[in-house]
Amino acid sequence: MSAESTGSRGFTYWRLRFRAWRGTRPFWAGLFTLLGGLPIAYFPYAQLHLGNLTLAMSTTAGSGSLIIGVLLVTLGLTMWFHSIVRVFAGVAAILLALVSIPVSNLGGFLLGFLFALIGGALSISWAPGKPPRPAAEHDHTPHLSPEPHGAGDPFPVPRDGEDPNVTETTAQANGGRNSAG
Repeated sequence: MSAESTGSRGFTYWRLRFRAWRGTRPFWAGLFTLLGGLPIAYFPYAQLHLGNLTLAMSTTAGSGSLIIGVLLVTLGLTMWFHSIVRVFAGVAAILLALVSIPVSNLGGFLLGFLFALIGGALSISWAPGKPPRPAAEHDHTPHLSPEPHGAGDPFPVPRDGEDPNVTETTAQANGGRNSAG
């Protein structure tokens, strides 16, 4: 440790690290997809107790609901940790959300369906940001000196005392004709 360090990393350090990590991947798409998988997997196995009344929402497709829910949670984590496959994960999340409507209690009572659908759409539409340019490039603007001829000429002309670098193979040599030999 150096004399300048405080010895501990505070909340601001971890918040900034998380913010940098979150900015390099489709974080919200993964979160919505992950949250969409939870009600789809949970509701077919849940038993609600209302006083002495037990309400079981079990269906014959409980295993299908569990598989869809686990796959959506896995796709959400994939969006976070392997963002290169974000388009595949987004399409798969949308398809699983659509399949969950008939399979698992209207897609987790439409709650899981909507979360998974939004997460898949966000994953497909997410694109990585461009890295920031260095400060030196921000201030650099090409300086065009006034041309001695043709103010609107877009091509640069040789400076004073410079060879125009015209060789025998250019189109201007030999009267406009170019020979191969």
